[in-house]
Amino acid sequence: MDNREDLKSMLPFLPLLPCSSKLFWPSQVVKSLETLSKGPLYSEVDSGELLFNAISHIRDSLAVPSLQPLAPFTHAGHALFFDELISRAEAAKWFGEVVPALAKLLLRLPSLLESHYQNADNLFNGVKTGLRLLGSQEAGIVFLGKELVAALLTCALFCLFPASDRGSKRLPTINFDHLFENLCESYSKKQENKIKCIMHYFERICSSMPEGFVSFEKKVLPLEQLPLCVSYPEADFWSKSVVSLCPFEVRSIVPAS
Repeated sequence: MDNREDLKSMLPFLPLLPCSSKLFWPSQVVKSLETLSKGPLYSEVDSGELLFNAISHIRDSLAVPSLQPLAPFTHAGHALFFDELISRAEAAKWFGEVVPALAKLLLRLPSLLESHYQNADNLFNGVKTGLRLLGSQEAGIVFLGKELVAALLTCALFCLFPASDRGSKRLPTINFDHLFENLCESYSKKQENKIKCIMHYFERICSSMPEGFVSFEKKVLPLEQLPLCVSYPEADFWSKSVVSLCPFEVRSIVPAS
């Protein structure tokens, strides 16, 4: 994988380390995730405050220089949501079943990404489908296994993605720290329900991991008279347009064994 340009474009934005064509977590991160994976009787993580502490410990163990500090009131948001806003039965299920399963999923992230890049050029008629950073004016498509998507979203939940370089590439916020901080700083029922919806997703994938792929495609619209340029219509153009969208296709792809 050393020569893959798609992977190289993503390495600054991933929490993993590359070595000898492999991706891996630092050893202390592996130890922390293994502890979490054994459940609250072993990890002692059974509250929002203790979950925040565990996440902070994992973040401190990452060998990532561009990891930004968490939003100031993230810890308060975790405590509010997990210790006050959800029922004790829901909290017991979250810490007893979901958190350990998410820790196991994060332990599989290196192998999931390695498998993704190994198969990325063979999924669909030789089209490049690897996870990569597309440049300005560059079209492309990415196919991601649903388990890999779940693992990447778990990284966002645990706030493990490096964030300091994202602004220079115009990448949106990805870690969930502001999501929880906003719950505490400016509480609203809408914000609470948004987090509950996201937590339900993690509960679902932990009880039954979905199979198959999702795809993300970026298209470029050239000017008809200047095919080498790209048009930038005003917002009014889109709001009043009656042009039909492009065809929507759903394909079933069997991953290579």
